[in-house]
Amino acid sequence: QVQLVESGGGLVQAGGSLRLSCAASGRTLSGYTMGWFRQAPGKEREFVGGIRWSGGSTYYADSVKGRFTISRDNAKNTVYLQMNSLKPEDTALYYCAANKLWVVASATAYDGWGPGTQVTVSS
Repeated sequence: QVQLVESGGGLVQAGGSLRLSCAASGRTLSGYTMGWFRQAPGKEREFVGGIRWSGGSTYYADSVKGRFTISRDNAKNTVYLQMNSLKPEDTALYYCAANKLWVVASATAYDGWGPGTQVTVSS
């Protein structure tokens, strides 16, 4: 199906920025819904934001709204998560995921996942 690989994670100071990338291969993303999720140790996987490839409509969790922005590059078959004003509570392993449904925020709707990239925000 579709293979996803995240990159761009790292250590950043609170208030700083990072841009995560999710490169897809195996399939074009036309007709897909792409999501970003995160999981901190001891916590459940949490929805961060998503984008419907067709039309580019974006959706965000309240916790990141106004700070994070999702975008896409059709030619590169890649989705980006621009993270600004990072907080220590943003520290987590970040995953991108893909599905062929219109459901965006539910992790159970996604059937393709990347291995994740670590984001650590220091105080």
